[in-house]
Amino acid sequence: MTASPLDWTDDGQPRSRLFGDVYFSAEDGLAETRAVFLEGCGLPDAWAGRRRFVVGELGFGTGLNIAALLDLWRRTRPPGGQLHIFTVEGFPIGADEAARALGRWPELAEIVQALVARWPGRARGLHRIELPTLAAIVDIFVGDVSEALSGWTGRADVWFLDGFSPALNPQMWSDEVLGLVGARSAPGAHAATFTVAGQVRRGLAAAGFTVEKRPGFGRKRERLEARLPGQAQDAGARRVAVVGAGVAGASAARAVRALGGEVVVVEADRPGAAGSGNPAALVTPRLDAGLGAPARLFARAFARAAALFRDLPEAIIAEGVLQLAMSDRDPKRFGKIAGSDLFEPGSLALLSTEQAAARLAGPAPICLDQRTALVVEPARILAAWLGDVERRTVSRIEELDADVVIVAAGLGARILLPGLPLQPVRGQASWTSQAQIGFAAAWGGYVLPTRDGALFGATHDRDDTGSDVRPEDHLRNLASLARAFPELSAQLAHAPLQGRASVRAVTPDRLPIAGVSGQTDVLALTGFGSRGFAMAPLLADHVAALALGAPSPLPAEAQALVDPARFPAREVS
Repeated sequence: MTASPLDWTDDGQPRSRLFGDVYFSAEDGLAETRAVFLEGCGLPDAWAGRRRFVVGELGFGTGLNIAALLDLWRRTRPPGGQLHIFTVEGFPIGADEAARALGRWPELAEIVQALVARWPGRARGLHRIELPTLAAIVDIFVGDVSEALSGWTGRADVWFLDGFSPALNPQMWSDEVLGLVGARSAPGAHAATFTVAGQVRRGLAAAGFTVEKRPGFGRKRERLEARLPGQAQDAGARRVAVVGAGVAGASAARAVRALGGEVVVVEADRPGAAGSGNPAALVTPRLDAGLGAPARLFARAFARAAALFRDLPEAIIAEGVLQLAMSDRDPKRFGKIAGSDLFEPGSLALLSTEQAAARLAGPAPICLDQRTALVVEPARILAAWLGDVERRTVSRIEELDADVVIVAAGLGARILLPGLPLQPVRGQASWTSQAQIGFAAAWGGYVLPTRDGALFGATHDRDDTGSDVRPEDHLRNLASLARAFPELSAQLAHAPLQGRASVRAVTPDRLPIAGVSGQTDVLALTGFGSRGFAMAPLLADHVAALALGAPSPLPAEAQALVDPARFPAREVS
């Protein structure tokens, strides 16, 4: 991908250097958007009285269509309405370029500022922008349009078909793509576009739309409007109960509220009583050099978690984590991951032994510098996301007064959902105030700064459910630390150590569980092992979407990876 797909004309208009086409009309791009797409899709009348309305777009570009849409939504939003936007962009521009392109319309300034502040990066996959003051969510898929539409499981009420012209960018207007548009449309959906090319008319008709030509905008003589048969169906508000007040439960509560739902959190003990109660936690991606569906899930989950935590600056202890190469294969594996398109350019980098030594102030192996990884304070995240917590023990789903239940209770999910194959794994972490470190590192073990010292560990004992702190496990953690940092381990050998043991929930395939469990109104969110802070926020977005009838940010392939039903399905096969 080039540094930017955009050029500027002499009069300051943005133009695609890849397709040789303009991003919007030189006459008045905003007026064109309002005429072709907003009015062409029957807005705002189409969302009158709706609680949830979904807009799909092909060709995010400068974001003009979405800014205009959000402006109209701001002015005409139905009471209690929630707007969800899914848009696709194969060649994203930068935030500064978007600000320049959209700066010519001061009436959009507030919305443009909000969009630009959360502008998506260039990593392949879905990037989510939440705009709570507008009751809107924008999901931007960066990558191939066929991949985006094949993976998206939402259903749009209207479509803005705004790729570059069919003659210059035929892939965007192929029969396959237009067929997917039809398949991803709700009954009664509208579609609008500036082009009346025969292949587009035929493709939309083949996808089930009734297609009509309408007077065009400006110098364009005609444009298209299309509609599917059927009657739009609305998704009503739902009351959601979340069981568990660790990072999974907190993430679920936050996600439900972001989608406009009502949530109550129930916890038997106290927030963070199980696996989310350490004084510090790492937020790093699980590294998978296969670069397949699991790797894509790990990368997007990490990106989502890091973005959300950066909205809570008071919870961030440190930025950047070094992954130490502990085998001969690691440097090659790290290089392959760093060179992939799953992470933002420059966010991962290989460090030589000399560079790593300079960072760690001592001898070091080759490292993967995870520049956007974080060390966070769990208690502050839970406090920000949980809201009020109802303290009581729940032994049966039927005890909960809710339309939908999300079970996010770690290993405790086995009580409410006994079919889940969760294995207990005890982990004890150690920490001290007698060591101040200026880095975070992982190698199988880990060491990271806390607010007043350093934390390291952790043990990993399957089928052990003990929560007692054991002196021998402090020694095991020191031995692990000595593998990577012998001097630091020796320094702490006689220091007073504090510790905490918690029992993690792990699945047979080491992937989390997120989805419908047994019955449609019961959802599971568990099985994160030691990666709850890196994985739970995105998967909570997914289960909240299932609970409230909203589009999920997970593509179909990722949903299958974490589906609770995958275990019996594999046993049968």
